[in-house]
Amino acid sequence: MKKLIIAASCMLALVAGSVQAKDWKEIRLAFDVPYEPFEYKDENGNLTGFEVELAKAMCKEMKADCEFVIQSWDGMIPGLLARKFDAIFSSMSITPERAERVNFSEPYYNTPGGWFARKDFNADVTSKEDMKGKVIGVQRGTTMDTYATNEFGGIATIKRYTTADDMVLDLEGQRLDVVFVDYPVGEQTILTKDAFKEVGKPVKLGEGVGVAMRKRDKDLAAKVNAALKKLKNDGTYDAIMKKYFSYDIKM
Repeated sequence: MKKLIIAASCMLALVAGSVQAKDWKEIRLAFDVPYEPFEYKDENGNLTGFEVELAKAMCKEMKADCEFVIQSWDGMIPGLLARKFDAIFSSMSITPERAERVNFSEPYYNTPGGWFARKDFNADVTSKEDMKGKVIGVQRGTTMDTYATNEFGGIATIKRYTTADDMVLDLEGQRLDVVFVDYPVGEQTILTKDAFKEVGKPVKLGEGVGVAMRKRDKDLAAKVNAALKKLKNDGTYDAIMKKYFSYDIKM
């Protein structure tokens, strides 16, 4: 009888622990920095950007204490699955391949990929003949990487970078002919410099961007979706968006 009581007590403790874990009062969110204007550090070293502000608003709506974790892009999904953090809030495009490994929230924005180069670049970025032998910069593991590889792999050299900043430095140093990046990133980190221009037209990719979570954490996904929906409906999302963009990126 005593053994049964002890076993029952242990079971109740386990159940109580699992219920408490699902309250999600403490959440760790991962960001790849820098990725301006979505997430970057300001002149005082503080983490800021569109997604950072949106994440803070989401956490406030969820009444959750959120810890922001800086994680390099190529370690995002492995880090999530290894429980280094609970969600990825860092411009992760929703793709079928990623959806096999993680659970996505409803998409909260969608921006196209954009081509950017020096002003003397005159190749047609839609022409395989023109792009033959060119060196294209992309951020490793992004939808832009996949697109450039599918379109020009074997024709051009695809050079992959861990951070967007390193890619821009190599474009400035003439080690790249052209880069293909998330359009707002190119707009705010490349087009602000006189020596560069946008080439071709923006390319819509994927199904939009969502918060990525572990598949088992369906309760967290429900809370995230509810909070983001509320922020879109009450005007909070639009107020944050207008601080960083002159056009609508909301989905």
